[in-house]
Amino acid sequence: MSSRPEASYAAAPTPLTTPTFGQATTGKVGMWIFLVTDAMTFGGLLLAYGILRAGNKQWPTPTTVLGIPFTAVMTFVLIVSSLTMVLALDSAKHGNAKQAVRWLLATASGGILFLCGQVYEYRHLIREGFTLPSGNFPATFYVITSFHGAHVFTGVCYLLITAFGVSRGKHLENGANFVEITGLFWHFVDLIWILVFTLVYLIP
Repeated sequence: MSSRPEASYAAAPTPLTTPTFGQATTGKVGMWIFLVTDAMTFGGLLLAYGILRAGNKQWPTPTTVLGIPFTAVMTFVLIVSSLTMVLALDSAKHGNAKQAVRWLLATASGGILFLCGQVYEYRHLIREGFTLPSGNFPATFYVITSFHGAHVFTGVCYLLITAFGVSRGKHLENGANFVEITGLFWHFVDLIWILVFTLVYLIP
């Protein structure tokens, strides 16, 4: 029996270090900076939603308009996709390219399911007369959720590109740094949705 490990299970090189950031590469630092600025944008949108809602006594109760059980399932799918992203990164760090690709595709599938659910939700609400020009609640709802949906779509594309690269033997170097940066973006998207779901859907 050969002692040489299979290529898909080859140990990934240890991360590089720098005097300034330690094991945080410039790409990782750049992603953190982007996420902080993006969080400010979401914060501004949610703050505007809160101000408009607080100043309008006629604001409808979200649970009477929005489909909470269905959206809760969508939220669960997105949370599970964060778990599969963790498994993808763990596989990539151990040099298991095939397993990393499987988990990355599973994560992307979760994002696609979420987007399909969002389209279904929009179609149902529009049929019920819940349209963009029909009031501040629908206007802020569509702006916030569609902005997040654009992030999910971007994340899915990012995941597919990463999975393709890993399948070609790339992105496993430097402690799977590229895969980790992809994961940072995806976890951010999931975290923001939990905030949106809580503030826009659940708070009466």
